[in-house]
Amino acid sequence: MNRIQITCVSLLLSSAILFGAVAHAEETLRPEVSKPMLAAQELIKSQKYREALAKIKDAENVAGRTAYESFIIERMRATAAAGAGDTELAAKSFETIINTGKLPAAEQLQMIEALASNYYSAKNYTLTNHWIRKYLKEGGSNSKMRTLLAQSLYLSGDYATASKEITAINADAEHAGSIPDENMLQLQASCQNKAKDYAGYLTTQERLIKHYPKMEYWAEMISRVQSKPGFSDRLLLDIYRLRYAIGNLVEANAYQEYAQLALQDGFPAEAKKIVNEGFDKKLLGSGTNASRHNRLRDLANRQAGEDLAALNKKARASDAKTQVNDGYDFVTHGETEKGISLMEKAIAKGGLKRPDDANLHLGMAYLQADNKAKAAQVLKTALNSANGVGDIAKLWMLQGGLE
Repeated sequence: MNRIQITCVSLLLSSAILFGAVAHAEETLRPEVSKPMLAAQELIKSQKYREALAKIKDAENVAGRTAYESFIIERMRATAAAGAGDTELAAKSFETIINTGKLPAAEQLQMIEALASNYYSAKNYTLTNHWIRKYLKEGGSNSKMRTLLAQSLYLSGDYATASKEITAINADAEHAGSIPDENMLQLQASCQNKAKDYAGYLTTQERLIKHYPKMEYWAEMISRVQSKPGFSDRLLLDIYRLRYAIGNLVEANAYQEYAQLALQDGFPAEAKKIVNEGFDKKLLGSGTNASRHNRLRDLANRQAGEDLAALNKKARASDAKTQVNDGYDFVTHGETEKGISLMEKAIAKGGLKRPDDANLHLGMAYLQADNKAKAAQVLKTALNSANGVGDIAKLWMLQGGLE
């Protein structure tokens, strides 16, 4: 049985209603009604719902039914119809029962819950929403009904309202010291995407990454950042750095392009590390591009060997941009403290054409030095930058678990 059927059966059988547990003393079933009803009850216990409906029909055909007998018949029919999968008949019976006003308050809420679930199964989302709202208004406290309301609103196409409901659900979870449910965040992201609320969508994706750092969420966010209007190609190397940090570098072409970009931008030690790892993982060095991979490795190894000596010989009177790049180059060689010091001095000089780029790389350097407090402080200064810098800074904060 599904959850709806179980709810209905428990509402009926546990209350012993055939024996007047919810009735006044004078309300009983006549023998000609109770006999087929008791038979229906046993058939329901055996999950023979269609046979039970036939017995209930026999009871309904008894002449001169009292209001109480009609009430009991509808309760039994609601259970049997739900079990048989006849959602239309079950819903009709549920509504009839609720409208009698004969149920105690607690049972009334349970019956409304069952009715809303029944309409949801029947894909009648308008009535699902109506009955769930009634359930909540009358004091129903089953949190699953709020989730069902959000899902029903989504399926009915009311994405904006669904998103608001999910926002409230997530806020309550956080207020209680829990993290939002992953499915709820996924549903909210879908609502926002369909409603073209792209800012909200990205915020929800960030929350998914924060609480459930799955590769699919990272890949979606990185793809979104790269496809945003105005994204600058100069940040492709930074995209590869981020992908590497989260473990999203899994293809030969990705390793090859990352290494080539690192060489092109003047970071041969970084290129050496990446290309050699690609060989270690058997992603590079074979197939039709094997010779190209070998040349790339030779070039990276040679330039990396020459680069550190050249860095140490350079005069520090060069412009600030060069010093920022040299500082990060030191970081890629493993001389993190020296690199960070040089970058900080260069940024302090001022006059940089792209200061947010410099702060992005300084923040990344602090992350590599495991100084999260400084990394967060610096990366925050770049969050409002355009052309993708701010987006990448935000993703590095997520990757580093920074607030």
